[in-house]
Amino acid sequence: MDELDSAAFSVLEAIASNPMGYAADWKRRAGRPVVGSFPMNFPSEIVHAAGALPVIVQESRTPITEGRSLLPEFYCSYTRSVADQAAVGELDVFDAFVLADHCVQLLGAADVIRWAKPETPMHFAQFISSMDDPWSGAQVRDKVASLRVEVEEILDVTIAPEALSASIRAFNKNRHLLRQFYELRKTGRLRVSASQLQVLVKSSMVMEINEHNELLEGLLAGLDPHSHAPDSLVRLHLSGHFCAPPRPELLDLIEECGVLVVNDDLYHGTRYISTDVPEEGDPFDALATWYLDRNISAPCGTRVQRNVDWDTYLVDSLESSGADGVITLMAKFCEPLMLYYPELRKALDTRDIPVLLIETEHEGLAAESVRTRVETFVERIRRQKLKVPSLA
Repeated sequence: MDELDSAAFSVLEAIASNPMGYAADWKRRAGRPVVGSFPMNFPSEIVHAAGALPVIVQESRTPITEGRSLLPEFYCSYTRSVADQAAVGELDVFDAFVLADHCVQLLGAADVIRWAKPETPMHFAQFISSMDDPWSGAQVRDKVASLRVEVEEILDVTIAPEALSASIRAFNKNRHLLRQFYELRKTGRLRVSASQLQVLVKSSMVMEINEHNELLEGLLAGLDPHSHAPDSLVRLHLSGHFCAPPRPELLDLIEECGVLVVNDDLYHGTRYISTDVPEEGDPFDALATWYLDRNISAPCGTRVQRNVDWDTYLVDSLESSGADGVITLMAKFCEPLMLYYPELRKALDTRDIPVLLIETEHEGLAAESVRTRVETFVERIRRQKLKVPSLA
């Protein structure tokens, strides 16, 4: 697929593959701090409005070495990679770390960062996971206020509401631009690979947002939105992977099996870009609204809300995209997804929606084994679609 093969995409691809290199280069160029955050709900707009570069810490592609002795092997690959990066100095570019929510495993990784970098400030602001209780809104607003105070103290600045409003507009623009690529893919008017879309989203988590917007606008202007995919391809939805991006070679392998990925709910995908921050009213209150709205736009198994759930959202997404089935990508030892997956599987099985579970790990990809499983899954879907209803 060469629809995105351009100078702009090459820049984004290089940054997505070397986020720490970009952060260090930006720090030299701008002479301002770099602040690291973690999936999934930290509002990067706060750090941007303070004049620093917000970077979501990515899973490194390098083998885990020192980190193996710092966290148990039953921690997920993302948290073990973060611990390893802290131990070997790959996180030295960061002037501070901030967390807006976390799982138990990420707490362990954060403790390793504290041990490896005791001089670097780190702030926790645990967002409430119960989304629709009477006190939920007030609790989230309090946490946003504490984030503001901590970031201001760490960076020795005052975040003006006008600056935050400008940052909100910039990030909203970025999400809007990224959603255009996803909508073109969903409607079939642009054949773009899942790994290419991952590059667009991952680079947005790392780059100065206005820089990223300029590159995205250039990419969109150069697209030919008429490169339809062959009808013979099986249309699939990718689900899962809350924190780390699936390996690009895994995404490419899946699509090599006669698959067209038309939608996803991955963190490095639709989940990350699904929800804009309101641009009217108090901008700090708007960030609290954004957090609560995200679970409506893209429900998460780590959140509790009576009027929305992930499985209903997933079924509705399949109907809107015309996907024929679901591949769930589960990072090994990801407890939230492991606990929720049986409910997800039950909802899909009840509706006779084909689903395949692929467990992923930091190092190694059993490529031929996965290929065989995906090819079998695709053939099953093709046969199911060819079934002729009984006349009896």
